[in-house]
Amino acid sequence: MTLTEKIIGSHIVEGRMEPGNTIAVKIDQTLTQDATGTMAYLQFETMGLDRVKTELSVSYVDHNTLQEDYRNSDDHRYLQTVAARYGVWFSRPGNGICHQVHLERFGEPGKTLLGSDSHTPTAGGLGMLAIGAGGLDVALAMGGKAFRFSMPRVTGVRLSGALKNGVAAKDIILELLRRESVKGGLAQVYEYFGEGVAGLSVPERATITNMGAELGATSSLFPSDERTKEFLEKRGRAGVWRSLSADDDAVFSRLIDIDLSSLRPAAACPHSPDNVKAVADLAGLKVDQVAIGSCTNSSIEDLEAAAEMLKGRFVHPDVSAALACGSRTALLAAGKAGILDEFIRAGFRILECACGPCIGMGFAPKSKAVSVRTFNRNFKGRSGSAEAGVYLVSAQTAAASAVSGLLSDPSGLCPKRRDMGVFVREAAKFADDMLIPPLPPEKALLCEIERGPNIKPCPVPQPPADSFSLPVLIKVGDNITTDDIMPAGAKVLPFRSNIPEISKFVFSAIDSGFWKRATEAGAGIIVGGLNYGQGSSREHAALAPMFLGVKAVIVKSFARIHRANLINYGILPFVFVEADDWNGIDRGNTLEASGLFAVLDDKSSAPPLVKVFNKTKGAYFSLRLDADAEDRAVLRAGGSILAAAAR
Repeated sequence: MTLTEKIIGSHIVEGRMEPGNTIAVKIDQTLTQDATGTMAYLQFETMGLDRVKTELSVSYVDHNTLQEDYRNSDDHRYLQTVAARYGVWFSRPGNGICHQVHLERFGEPGKTLLGSDSHTPTAGGLGMLAIGAGGLDVALAMGGKAFRFSMPRVTGVRLSGALKNGVAAKDIILELLRRESVKGGLAQVYEYFGEGVAGLSVPERATITNMGAELGATSSLFPSDERTKEFLEKRGRAGVWRSLSADDDAVFSRLIDIDLSSLRPAAACPHSPDNVKAVADLAGLKVDQVAIGSCTNSSIEDLEAAAEMLKGRFVHPDVSAALACGSRTALLAAGKAGILDEFIRAGFRILECACGPCIGMGFAPKSKAVSVRTFNRNFKGRSGSAEAGVYLVSAQTAAASAVSGLLSDPSGLCPKRRDMGVFVREAAKFADDMLIPPLPPEKALLCEIERGPNIKPCPVPQPPADSFSLPVLIKVGDNITTDDIMPAGAKVLPFRSNIPEISKFVFSAIDSGFWKRATEAGAGIIVGGLNYGQGSSREHAALAPMFLGVKAVIVKSFARIHRANLINYGILPFVFVEADDWNGIDRGNTLEASGLFAVLDDKSSAPPLVKVFNKTKGAYFSLRLDADAEDRAVLRAGGSILAAAAR
C-alpha cells in the first residue's frame, strides 16, 4: 500500500478505497483561521453540542491582524471565547501562521487533519494526511461527522539525487508545477519517496506539501522517518513520532521522477504559480519589492538560509524589503541565532508573525511593481496592488534579489549553513506561551461567548425549486480563483463575519457591476470555464453568491473545495456535457430547465442529464450535475445545514 492508502485505511468509516469512489474518513484534528473561523464556529454553535468531538481542534488568528477598527478585534474576541466554551485550543494574534504553528506544535505522523484553509496539507511534510476544506465541513468534523470526499488517485513522486548549492525545496515544487499545471493534481494525492527524500528537512518538505495546493491536489505527503523524528525532538515532541512510509511494492497510479541534482533556481512569473521559468532566464529584471515569509517559506531554516546571503550586504536602495516569521518560535530562534539582527542590519522591515502581505494585508507593492516573494500564490491583485507583478521564489533567491536589485540566481552564492537545532530547542521552551489550552468541560460550560456588532448570523439557503428560468449574471473563463470570486485584502477581510456586507465585493476585482446586477435580478446563474474556484478554501466564495441569489454554477470543471462549498450552501454545481457549449452562452442570457427534483432524488451513481434551454438564443444544451447521491440529497434539502437539521 501507499502511505496515503495506509492512513486512509486506518480512518475510513464508509466507502471503498478505489479512485473516484466517495469515501468518509474519521478526522483526528481540525484547524481554523480567523478569516474562515468565525463563520465555522457560528455554524458549529447551531449543532447544539457542548464540546468538540475531535482529538484536538485549534483556532488560529493569523489573517485579519490589521486592526483598523473594531471589526477584526471583535472577531478575535469571539473566536477566543467560543474556543473556551467548546474545548478548542486558541492561538493568539502574533503567535504565527496556522500551518507553521500546527506543524511545529500539534502535527502527528499518521493522523488526519482537516483545516478551513487550502494550505492545510503543509502538515503532510511530517506524514499527516492533511486536507483543506470549507469552514462548514470543518465545523461538521468538529461535531464528530466523518469527512466525505472522492478517493484520490495516488501519484508517486520519486526524488533522486541531492539539491545543488543555491537550489531549494521551493524549486522542487515549482518544477512540479511547471510540469503539472495548477489543475494537474485534481483528484490526486502527491506522495513523495525515494533516496532524495532523506536530504530534505521537515520544513523543506512542508514547503513542497504546502504548494501542492497550487496543483489542485487533495493533499501531498512525505514519509515519517529519521528527519521527522529529528524535527519533533528539537521541539520537545519526540513522543508523537512513529515511522511511516509506503510499502516497497506500493503501486501508484502514475510515477513522476525528479532528479534533484538537475534543478536550477526557479520563479513562478505573474500571474499564476505554474508560470514557471528559470531565474537565470529572467536575469536582469529590475526588482522593486522583496518579501520573505508566509506559510510556505518562513521556518527558521528558511530565515537562516536568507540571512547567510545577507551577511556583509545591504538591501539595494531601490528595493523595499520585509520579513515575516512564520511563528513566534521561529522568531525567537532567529533572535537567539543572530538571524534577526542580520535582517535588520541589512535593511529589512520586520513584520509580525502572520499571513500579512500574502493576502494583501499590508506591505502592498507600488503600482506596476515587480514584487519578489517567497509566498505560494501570485494571482493578479492578491498582493493588494492590482497592476503589480508577483514572482514566487525561494528564500535564497529572494535575499539575493533584495541585495542586487535585480532578480538574481543565488547559485554559487550561498555560504555553508549552520545547524539551528540548539536555537530551536531554546525557543521551543516558549512555544505554548501564546497558546490558550482548552478548559475542562465543567469550566467550559460556564464561559460566555462575546459577539461584536459586525458578527451576523450565517445566512441559510432556500431549498431548490423543481425548475428555473434565470439570467446569466456573469460569464468567466478558465482558472477563476476564489480570489476572483471573493477578494481578500484589508478592505474586504473585516467583513468575513458579515455576509450581507461582504457580498458587495463578489467578483468586484473582475466585474465591478456584479453586485448591483445580482441584487436587481434577485436570482441568477454563474457560467465559468475549467478549474472554476481554484485557490483558497474560502467558503465565502460560495456563501456570498448564495446570499445574492445564485442558484446554480455551470462550468467546464470545478476545483475540489469550491464544488464542495457550493453543495454545502445549496448551489447546484453543473458541468457542461459538451465543453464547446460554453461558447454559446453570454451574460444576460436566460436559461431554463425543469425536472430538477427527479435528478436530485435519483439514487443511482449517474443521474440523468439535465436539458437546458437558452431562451435568449433558442438553443438547447445538456448538463451533468457534479454531485453523488449523498451530495444530491444535501442539495435537495437546500444545503448541509438544512440537511443536518432534517436528520
